[in-house]
Amino acid sequence: MSKDRFGFGKNWKEFLKNLDDDKIEAAMNSLREWLNVKDLKGKTFLDIGSGSGLFSLAARKLGAKVFSFDYDPDSVACTRVLRKRYFPGDKNWKIERGDALDGKYMSKFDKQDVVYSWGVLHHTGDMYRGLENASKLVKDGGKLYIAIYNDQGKWTKCWTAVKRLYNLTPDALKGLVLFPCFLRLWGPTTIKDLVRFKPFNRWKTYKKERGMSPWHDVVDWVGGWPFEVATPEEIFYFFKKRGFRLEKLYTCGGGHGCNQFMFVKRKVRK
Repeated sequence: MSKDRFGFGKNWKEFLKNLDDDKIEAAMNSLREWLNVKDLKGKTFLDIGSGSGLFSLAARKLGAKVFSFDYDPDSVACTRVLRKRYFPGDKNWKIERGDALDGKYMSKFDKQDVVYSWGVLHHTGDMYRGLENASKLVKDGGKLYIAIYNDQGKWTKCWTAVKRLYNLTPDALKGLVLFPCFLRLWGPTTIKDLVRFKPFNRWKTYKKERGMSPWHDVVDWVGGWPFEVATPEEIFYFFKKRGFRLEKLYTCGGGHGCNQFMFVKRKVRK
């Protein structure tokens, strides 16, 4: 894999060690809620940047015919582990390595009922090309569920510099970048827990919810490169021009993190 990209797959391997039925059910409920469905029987589901493979698994359990791909070989391996564990030999769940920026690769897919890409396309190095490629794969009346990093203005510039520094720093010295970031991101929460006489309460609940420790998530955030952002308005107008309507929106309140969007492709009137 290119040295210009952070390898998320190693963290996803850590996540899989803590994956249980509750997390799988939570992922399934998330898809039900966001897509406004009871199940996905008879539907196609394309997972662009499958990561751990959790949401591909959730979609498959809901009955969808799933195709998962990721640029990171370790992430592809994680997704395959889940297929082997829960759907061994399943012909309705295909997994491979692929690049969302490769127009030739993306053009091989048929139009999909659901295109899903959560927290992925802002790490490709050309976010808007990735969004454009994804938009072309949604059938009329189909749904596009994405999450994109929020533009924080000056704070985005600060984090961009930190991420770039981290990825240029030799492995033996990366802790010098990570530790101050960990204090910045988790220090206030830890102090609040202490004041409430619940020391490290959020640490404990966070690991149960996310499957990774706060430290691994900080590594994920700080290391995540390439790194692009957008305001909710920019994403809205980008897809409006391409024939989509916004059905659901969740913002991160102007902070660091992802804004989530669920778009529906308008049907072309004949």
